[in-house]
Amino acid sequence: MTSSWHVTTDDLRLYAAGRCGPPLLWSVESHLVACPACREQLTGLAEPALLGDGWAALDAALDAPRPGPVERLLGWAGVPEHTARLLVATPALRLSWLGAIALTLILTVSLAWVAEPMVFLGAAPMLPLLSVAVSFGPGLDPTYEMGLVAPIDALRLLFLRVVAVVAATAALCTLACLTLPDLSLAAAAWFLPSLALTVLALLLATRFGMTSAAVAVAAGWTLLVGLTYNAPFTAAGQVTSAVAAAVAFALLAHRARGLDPARFFPRRTR
Repeated sequence: MTSSWHVTTDDLRLYAAGRCGPPLLWSVESHLVACPACREQLTGLAEPALLGDGWAALDAALDAPRPGPVERLLGWAGVPEHTARLLVATPALRLSWLGAIALTLILTVSLAWVAEPMVFLGAAPMLPLLSVAVSFGPGLDPTYEMGLVAPIDALRLLFLRVVAVVAATAALCTLACLTLPDLSLAAAAWFLPSLALTVLALLLATRFGMTSAAVAVAAGWTLLVGLTYNAPFTAAGQVTSAVAAAVAFALLAHRARGLDPARFFPRRTR
């Protein structure tokens, strides 16, 4: 059966562009089922739009950044794509920085063999702290400006990166522990002080900025080890470090929520 009327060209253009609403939409679709002439005309109108969409999709696919090995590894581990993209932009997770951490650990372990394991225990807690310090800020973070204006929770971004950086650095320190001349449970005594130093620096960063906070905490730790020798690595010292980390984390969570991200990491000065 042929139709005695046809859909106007303007209405077909609206339908091809997806801008045709009811009840006209229902009428056009019902007519197209029974009218080959209008279907043929619709094909001619829709082809340029489909062709443009196809080229746009191709351009987007060609311009899309290709995930690197770390991002692919995070994807295989079940990390969401947007979270993985945030993590791979972290400067302290780059191979260059991790290589520098590994070199530092090799030197401290070598000194531990020549001198004593205290050299390693004193230096290891500062490595995650320094790694976190270089993970943020206008001079080091390539996504710093975007992070200030992006519609994401600054506290979530902060904790995501800190956990990833501390985990990567702690893994390297753990491997270094296995090469110490005196391999025992005492070789892992660096971890709790490291956690306390990192969280304390983050807490101070809400007021003084990350760089100043990291320098102050590292200097304080060096002075403490110099004055008390192995006290932080005894059972009492480990308990003190755990309590200090828990208290600092609670204060950080309370203070950081609702703060401007720039309070953690001051804007670039021009």
